Order: sequence, then structure tokens, then C-alpha cells
Amino acid sequence: MNSPERSTPSRPERSARRTGLGLPFAAVVGLALLAAPRVVLHDLGIIQEGTFVNSLFVFVPPLVWIAVVLWRRVPNPFLTLLVVGVLYGVFLMLGHQILWNTAWEGDPPTLGGNLSGLAPGAQELIVRGFAGLSSLVTGTLVGAVSGLVAWGAGRLIHR
Repeated sequence: MNSPERSTPSRPERSARRTGLGLPFAAVVGLALLAAPRVVLHDLGIIQEGTFVNSLFVFVPPLVWIAVVLWRRVPNPFLTLLVVGVLYGVFLMLGHQILWNTAWEGDPPTLGGNLSGLAPGAQELIVRGFAGLSSLVTGTLVGAVSGLVAWGAGRLIHR
């Protein structure tokens, strides 16, 4: 008995498959990486806070994030951009840690007050730990705010 040949749709490649975030994971990582150059440029002293160029590096990546999730009509833009923000926070943390000595030009911050008597290695561990945590919080907040903006804009645009 011959069975008719079934036509099975080709499975999309793993990298092109959408995640529960509405975008392929590579796209989510790529969006987060859009904000990473500012970390390097800032820590190397190439761009300075308060300048127009710095503002472009601060605001353009989240605006691109918002545009992409609106264009792709992801099902939950808040969640998607929250994840992008968390990944951005990880890249921010890694960048700051890798460029720590360069950014501080050999004079890293130390603890003061009652903690100033701690061994230099302990102080460095504490300061770097809080800097890393700060980077993760910053990235997460940028993602959350971007996600809220995208969610609100999506509700207005896609009525």
C-alpha cells in the first residue's frame, strides 16, 4: 500500500525561530548589544557625559528597541524589552569590569568611613560588586521603562 507523500513544512532554523519573547533569541541579544558601545566609549574616555554624542548613545538604542518590538508586533513588548534590558545590564556590568582599571586610570574608588580600614582587596571586591549590581539594575530599569513605553505605544498604534 502506497501512502501519499506528505508535504511537511520545513522547520525554521533554530536561530530564526521566535522565542516566547516574540523575537528570535539572537535578535534579543542583538538589541541588547546595540547599547554596549557606549560603555566602552565612556570607560575609555572617548565620549563624555553631558555631550550630544553621549546622548545619542544613551537614547538611540532604547528607541530602536521600541521600534523593533512595535514593528514586529511582539505579543508582550514589556517582557521582551525587560529581557533585552537585563541582557544589556549584563553587558554593561561586563564592560565596566573589564575596563575597570582603564576607566579609573589606576585610582579606583575606595570605601570611606568605618569601612576605610578594610584591606584594599576587600574594598575592591565590595566596590566592584556594587558596581556590577548597579549595572544590572540600570539595564533592567532601562528595559522596563522601554517596555512600558512600547506597551503603551503598541496599544495606541495597533488598536
